[in-house]
Amino acid sequence: MDKKWLPLTITLGIAGVAVVAASVWPDDVEKPPLPQSLCHGALSRETAELIDDGRGGEVSAGAWESEGGSNDHAVFKECHVLRADQDGVRRRGVYKLVVEETRSALGTKKDSVPLGPGFTGWALPDRAEVTLPTGCAARMGSAAPHIQASLDVPSQDEERLYRRGEKPAVDPDTATRNNATVMREVATRLAERYGCAA
Repeated sequence: MDKKWLPLTITLGIAGVAVVAASVWPDDVEKPPLPQSLCHGALSRETAELIDDGRGGEVSAGAWESEGGSNDHAVFKECHVLRADQDGVRRRGVYKLVVEETRSALGTKKDSVPLGPGFTGWALPDRAEVTLPTGCAARMGSAAPHIQASLDVPSQDEERLYRRGEKPAVDPDTATRNNATVMREVATRLAERYGCAA
């Protein structure tokens, strides 16, 4: 190679690495008011609003990236979906969505409902999980074999409600259907975003 082209080659190589690094978990999240996508683009506002704790309020999300933890896998993204209280000032957490790498394939839970054809996962009234298509882990910058998204909905937790003497905000069948819809959208949107759809 001619030495006069060497600085340009090095510059372009560095720029290429920067573009690849920037493409992992893009930060082009829509700004308020009322963004149309929440949780780093994993959920449309319409789908995010399906899960409710029975107290209403406008939906928003607090999302962040965290690394590591007490186990051997890293959490890529954690997103808390919030709703405004009646005063419109305070916000309360309604559910949590976590997208993380995992070494083992997703199993099933007792009494859970499958997410449907084309999806590996399950749903219950208070929890749901889905595994993204094969190939997503590498596209998202992970060396792990799988990427899994999990959903936690405290307002539908039967044991917690029983201890408090409360009834679920939404009937269990509807809650399960809503959770399944949320997880199908999470898997679909993330796979499309990272170019790893099955």
